[in-house]
Amino acid sequence: MPQQDIRPRIPDVVPARLTPPEPEPVRRSLVSYVLPVYNEEDGIRAFHAELVTALGERPELDFELVYVNDGSGDGSLTILKDLAKNDERVRVVDFARNFGHQIAITAGLDVARGDAVIVMDTDLQDPPRVSLELVDAWREGAEIVHARRRSRQDTAFKRATAHLYYRVLRSSTDVDIPLDTGDFRLLDRRGGGRAAQVP
Repeated sequence: MPQQDIRPRIPDVVPARLTPPEPEPVRRSLVSYVLPVYNEEDGIRAFHAELVTALGERPELDFELVYVNDGSGDGSLTILKDLAKNDERVRVVDFARNFGHQIAITAGLDVARGDAVIVMDTDLQDPPRVSLELVDAWREGAEIVHARRRSRQDTAFKRATAHLYYRVLRSSTDVDIPLDTGDFRLLDRRGGGRAAQVP
């Protein structure tokens, strides 16, 4: 009697074509601007336009603009809401009353999501284009970058409160914060580390 092979037939195996894994998208750095505003309806649009123009020079980065309305009594809040409606990078924090410049900065720092945060005034005494020099120093490894104004046009009250604020801040942190440099600075999210200054 002839023998029959009753083993199941193994189908021909066609090697699967392996596709290389998709490379993970490179996460872009996010830079936040904290921008306190108090009764600045006359200049806020000009500041925003100048800042947007400057940011256009760094297309490789993402930005968020955190405007903090410190209880303005003029039309500043209406303008800020309009900016937010037309620019998705804009976020508005609104105080029901005026708490002061330094509290406004602190509130902005609390909500900022960036890998680095730039604090600056919106009165154009600090040119937005100079903020890019702070960003460049940060990208070269500095974690804190200060900009020093050559001249200041602040009120005596603002100078006095800033003078006190930075001395209290300096005494309560390990970070070496130069005194009387104003608020124009960049802070890395990680905090404490190599500092630089933009003249």
